[in-house]
Amino acid sequence: MVNLGNSWDGILKEEFEKEYYLKLRQFLKQEYFGGKYRIFPEMNNIFNALRYTDYNDVKVVILGQDPYHGFGQAHGLCFSVQRGVTPPPSLVNIFKELNSDIGVPIPKHGELTSWAKSGVLLLNAVLTVREGMPASHKNAGWEIFTDRIISILNMREKPIVFMLWGSFAKSKAELIDGNKHLILTAAHPSPLSAYNGFFGCKHFSRANHFLKERGMEEIDWEIK
Repeated sequence: MVNLGNSWDGILKEEFEKEYYLKLRQFLKQEYFGGKYRIFPEMNNIFNALRYTDYNDVKVVILGQDPYHGFGQAHGLCFSVQRGVTPPPSLVNIFKELNSDIGVPIPKHGELTSWAKSGVLLLNAVLTVREGMPASHKNAGWEIFTDRIISILNMREKPIVFMLWGSFAKSKAELIDGNKHLILTAAHPSPLSAYNGFFGCKHFSRANHFLKERGMEEIDWEIK
């Protein structure tokens, strides 16, 4: 079974035993070992978002839809790609907004592990995908699992900043108490929509302002 090595193990123990998840597990076994498709990310990277950012350390949640479907890109953190892989257009636009908002230099790589370790949960709604087939694992059960994670975080006393980019992510706002947590919405950073409200959204500075106001340590947004 899944071993995350932090407090998520206990929090999600019952979730991993539910019927929908056991069905999802069987589906994934067939997908990864059936020989018909190549599946991303690698199996040991599926849960990296939870592995890198403990429940107690989450300060910001950025929600993506499903992993990148190109070879070598996805590694379990939404919008992030492994070192050595050219950052995709959406990630390039995130870096542009980050630079414009708080002056963070645009990095030479697109791996966001340092964000995850600073308290940013980089969560996709669907955690796996077939090569070259976006949304191919949609409705296999992942959405139930990740909605549960959002709901669990929503119940936490310590406030969290939720960054919801694009219509899909914005639909998750109904799971979040906006009186307790900060919900930041904007257009998706993809080239098709970034100029319709993602550029200039200033989510990075607004998130840190919210955390600072509540006596919490700000996120180090510099990509290490």
